[in-house]
Amino acid sequence: MIEMNKMVRVHLLFHGRVQGVGFRLFAQQEATNRQVVGWVRNVGDTQVEAEAEGTPASIQALLDATRQGPELARVDQCDVQWIPILETEHSYKILESVR
Repeated sequence: MIEMNKMVRVHLLFHGRVQGVGFRLFAQQEATNRQVVGWVRNVGDTQVEAEAEGTPASIQALLDATRQGPELARVDQCDVQWIPILETEHSYKILESVR
């Protein structure tokens, strides 16, 4: 069982109609509202990649929100990988796209 105040970190890869629909800004706003730190960026022409660090409850709430996405998005798949925490970030940032 995960302790509720323990920090966790996830690496996420979203597939579907997730570019050009405000997905990164949506993810940043949802993360900030939940006191989650990390980053989000476009990858290639069809995916969005993100990392998020926070409490298990805040990460689960962020996952629930981003799996729905903003109104114009369609998330077909979200790959989730639990990774080691960094404890070096202080905000949730939108990074430059990578091709």
